[in-house]
Amino acid sequence: MFSAFEWMLAMRYLRARRQEGFVSIIAWFSLLGIALGVSTLIIVMAVMNGFRAELMSRILGLNGHISVYNQSRVMTDFDAQADIVRGIPGVISVTPMIEGQVMASVGSTSRGAVVRSMRPSDILRRPIIADNIEHGSLDEFGPDDSVIIGAELAKRLGIFVGEKVTLISPKGHATAFGTIPRMRAFKVVAIFKVGMFEYDSGFIFMPLHAAQVYFSKPDAVTNLEIFVDDPDETKPISYEIRKTIKKARVHDWQQANSSFFNAIQVERNVMFLILTLIIVVAAFNIISSMIMLVKDKGSDIAILRTMGATRGMIMRVFFLAGASIGLIGTFFGTMLGLWVSTNIETIRQAIQSVTGTELFAAEIYFLTQLPAKIDPAEVIAVVSMGLGLSLFATIYPAWRAARTDPAEALRYE
Repeated sequence: MFSAFEWMLAMRYLRARRQEGFVSIIAWFSLLGIALGVSTLIIVMAVMNGFRAELMSRILGLNGHISVYNQSRVMTDFDAQADIVRGIPGVISVTPMIEGQVMASVGSTSRGAVVRSMRPSDILRRPIIADNIEHGSLDEFGPDDSVIIGAELAKRLGIFVGEKVTLISPKGHATAFGTIPRMRAFKVVAIFKVGMFEYDSGFIFMPLHAAQVYFSKPDAVTNLEIFVDDPDETKPISYEIRKTIKKARVHDWQQANSSFFNAIQVERNVMFLILTLIIVVAAFNIISSMIMLVKDKGSDIAILRTMGATRGMIMRVFFLAGASIGLIGTFFGTMLGLWVSTNIETIRQAIQSVTGTELFAAEIYFLTQLPAKIDPAEVIAVVSMGLGLSLFATIYPAWRAARTDPAEALRYE
């Protein structure tokens, strides 16, 4: 399609002589703009995908896909209802549990926390907890005075495995002098760290029997937590649960976290559109640099035409010159974007150690590490867009070069 002579001439025009240096500088800036636009877009998309994947894995790993509540706020026949739900196709596991708000206190330090109680056998089947125990052991989880707390909460309270934490429940005992908060000391038998700040700093796990005594819910639970085969297909299973269990309130994870994940998706789309403008601006730079190159090479075009070069040959020469800028820029931008995305946490740690500043606060971004997940389909889309805009930007300058009148070009030389 392209002859060796056309390739040679196109590359020669890109290597401008001293008097044509300004055109060459614009071409280099166009190449740099394409590379930065493509790499930035790949990095941002990878980070946004990483955020969504990490948050989903932690939220859905620690919380059930579906939660079933009773309209009376307590479920007394929970084991029978759990057996019924386990018989619904698509259900993997059902965990009876009690949830409650408490104040965790050690000495003069206090922090708010959420107590989630379940049987020891159920917590052993929860990999996100069982596989992320930093200190202690789940083997000691079972006695009524044992609890498991998050690593960030333990750090803030200044407590270690084997020590006791006092839990204060606002729903206390009613007396003639008012409501007295319920207080009890529990032994910390293990400390977990799942990598999500909200959970590591605010969750306490307690044996189900101990929670029934502590929250005054004898032989009852607050809800059933259900895991299913496909988290994206919770609607039909929720419908079956409502049909099976009368007076049940059913909430799936999409309802509970819809605003959160919708915000991530909106931000991802907006960032994609904004960063695409970098590539568009770089494409306009290619147009301007190629137009200047055509104007500067007017006499060369005229001489080539008088020597027998066709308009198609001239068009292909300048199309190759402009397309080379986009092709090289897209290639190096893709390589840079993939490398940074793969090593983004290492790069963050290096920048933090050099500057002494915190670039990724866990309290704000929920996660303790900067995640990145490269989606091959998105990388292909970004590369295609970079190449497409670059090729599109070269069409007009190449067409203008082909339309150059040799006589007019030589007359003004």
